[in-house]
Amino acid sequence: MKRKWTIFCLATCISIGASAQVEDREPPVETNTERPVLAEPRIYGRVLDPKTRRGAEGVTVQLFAAQPDSADAAGASLPLKTLVTRANGDFSFAGLPQADSFRLVISSVGFERVEQWVMPAGTTGNDLGNITLETSVTTLQSVTVSAQRPALQMGVDRRVFTADQSLTATGGTAVDLMKNIPSITVDVDGNVQLRNASPQIFVDGRPTILTLDQIPADNIERVELITNPSAKFDASSSGGIVNIVLKKNRRVGLNGIVSAGVGSPDIATGNINLNLRQGKFNFFTIGSFNQSGGRARSQSERQNKDKGVPTSYFNQQSWNDRLRRFGSVRFGLDFFLDNRNTISVTQNIVNGRFSNEQEQYQQFLTSNRILERTGQRLSNSKSNFERYNSQLNYVHKFPQAGRELSANINYNWGSGGDNTFIDNTFTKPDGSPFAPTARLRNVGDNTSNQVTAQVDYETTQGENGKLETGIRSFINNQHSIFNSFSVANGLETKLPVSNNYKYREIINAAYLTYTNKLGSIGYQAGLRAEHSQFDGELVDSAQKFGYTYPESFRNLFDALFPSLYLTKELGDRQQVQLNYSRRIRRPSFWNLNPFVDFNDPLNISRGNPQLRPEYTNSIEFNYSKDFNGSNFLGSVYFRNNQGDITRYSDTLSSEQYTQFNNPAIDSNAILSTFVNAQYTNRMGAEFTLQQKFGKTFDLTPTVNFQYRKVKGRVGDLVLDNNGFNWEAKLIANYRFMPVNERSVFTNLSLQAIGEYESREVVPQGVNIPNYSLDMALRKDFGKAKKATVTFSVQDVFNSLRFGSELDTEYFFQESWSRRNVRSFRLVFSYKFGDMNFQLGRKNDGPQRGGDRDEG
Repeated sequence: MKRKWTIFCLATCISIGASAQVEDREPPVETNTERPVLAEPRIYGRVLDPKTRRGAEGVTVQLFAAQPDSADAAGASLPLKTLVTRANGDFSFAGLPQADSFRLVISSVGFERVEQWVMPAGTTGNDLGNITLETSVTTLQSVTVSAQRPALQMGVDRRVFTADQSLTATGGTAVDLMKNIPSITVDVDGNVQLRNASPQIFVDGRPTILTLDQIPADNIERVELITNPSAKFDASSSGGIVNIVLKKNRRVGLNGIVSAGVGSPDIATGNINLNLRQGKFNFFTIGSFNQSGGRARSQSERQNKDKGVPTSYFNQQSWNDRLRRFGSVRFGLDFFLDNRNTISVTQNIVNGRFSNEQEQYQQFLTSNRILERTGQRLSNSKSNFERYNSQLNYVHKFPQAGRELSANINYNWGSGGDNTFIDNTFTKPDGSPFAPTARLRNVGDNTSNQVTAQVDYETTQGENGKLETGIRSFINNQHSIFNSFSVANGLETKLPVSNNYKYREIINAAYLTYTNKLGSIGYQAGLRAEHSQFDGELVDSAQKFGYTYPESFRNLFDALFPSLYLTKELGDRQQVQLNYSRRIRRPSFWNLNPFVDFNDPLNISRGNPQLRPEYTNSIEFNYSKDFNGSNFLGSVYFRNNQGDITRYSDTLSSEQYTQFNNPAIDSNAILSTFVNAQYTNRMGAEFTLQQKFGKTFDLTPTVNFQYRKVKGRVGDLVLDNNGFNWEAKLIANYRFMPVNERSVFTNLSLQAIGEYESREVVPQGVNIPNYSLDMALRKDFGKAKKATVTFSVQDVFNSLRFGSELDTEYFFQESWSRRNVRSFRLVFSYKFGDMNFQLGRKNDGPQRGGDRDEG
């Protein structure tokens, strides 16, 4: 019933927006008639100031006949007409020559340049609606390619990272790209951390079932980081938001880019991006293939204890030989009903095949460090997955300045499976068998589907006011089946660790934010309300569990998430901001699933279906300053996580060992799971500087200092811990500029990215330090620099590894593992385009632009 109600509301809002009456204002008439007039179409609209949302006066507006960017840059194309906007921001061009398309350019000091392609609409004229300027942010321009967007744009509320400026991620995946972004770190499993907390991952502003290594880096346009989201955003973003925006352009004609690459170990990559803009339609498609491999090592050394006294020792070394392949296709269209109504449809398909061969060697020693037995574990696993994403978007722009309605339906669904064979052999020091060989076969299947429906509305209120409101419904269904079989004498016996688990998660939300000014201080106050329900079930045992928030009206505050932003301009391009938000972190599928993961028989893990959501109160103070060639952003923050979802480990009890009845699990194994700690506090300061040195060199250092305190208990086990940690990242770009333009160094760029993370406290110990260095060279060549070759090295010193030191009353363990090994990639790409291309029409007429450079 809730699902039907949400879809009904969404359909109603779309119908209302589509049938809204367009109030056509009478634009001022442009009298310039220098060129022959073959028709009387008009092109008109209104330019808005981004702060006041009202008309911007005195903005320069130019209209060009269709020409390639390169011609304009060379001065070969002059504007047909130039004017400035009136007091209310209106502009209008009349008496235009006949043309298939025009290029509109809007520019003003202190604002970003706006370019827009316009298709003539006959004598009725083209109403371009409201065009909002964006405040120019003084940032370092990339030194890799001239006239491109800056790699990082910094503001007090968010940071935007341009993906194509990352040379080291070319031909890789989103995991490689994330490693290059200030404030973000990536762990051994490819999970992202933002200031040592887990952020919410979005793709195009919506939830996704894709993992980061299933998204090609070449398909990403930009990444947006929001460290402390307002009430407008999903409340389950206690660790911030990382929004991945995929590529899609709306350039006139046919244009695109193709790339192919090879590398070691076992690296192959390919990508094609095509776009066709014609009339009221914009078609796009992107196809990608990505393969990577490598043999990575891990190591563990443990001391088992009884009341602090060593009782035995254990050493383990493992090698994982992974091969990962996946392909993706993304296509869609934009339908411009008119200048105020747009419908967009997008479809994404991803298919992958992974394999992993593991060799593991173990030593079991007595309390006197005498070898008691050895073990060898060989496993071979294969997995596959399919992921589908469908999106329907509708946007209606009202004639009134700053008024807009948007609606969206996002549907994700997918399936996957895996099959693993395991052999465990144990021998005595003399080589004789210690125990019979244990053989296992594990097989798993999973399905998932997600539906997100959302409607947003915004309008201006008075001189500086802005009201935003919206509703959202999210439905998430997951089903996982895992069966483990012991194999002996050709017979299989199903083991108790087998699992059949499904759940449904429903979150309904509504928000309201209001923005205005009190004197010189701008503010935004917001409130979000979310009702969430989680219903999980162990199908085989009919065991059910879950939660509902809020459980009753008395717990209403559990559903409310306020936010407040205060901003003040200090002049001379300086700004300060103080903000507060309350967020929630709900347990994930793997946090709750009681499935036992025993890929490592000495270090096993399982979820905890009794977990409850955690709540976060976050306060930030930000200072931003732009100055010649540089931009600085400093942040001081505090996060209080009540009921923090915390990982902890303990030795396997005899009852648990008997219950598992799994010959692959050792009786000395450590079992890791999740609990709700009392709280975790994080206090920190982060500083980012973008500094340009002349025209050839720039640096972007980021450093984050943090103090963390954990307080929690599990029975008699105390999880309290506290400590200081810090991390630093340095991004350096150098562009060679030889005097001789024919030099091999012409259009050659170098990028280096170094990262260091210090020791970090965890509930029962510390995570060990890690560091890495990535480097890349890029060479642009050919006509208009359409061709590019990039050579990159990931983890130059082969040093990146992740590990921990855990110390409890029952064991002390030092362990580390690697996700990837040092790799090399060589990628070639070529840009192409023809703005005169017309589908269904012979393309033999005179060409006005030739190839079009997408850059």
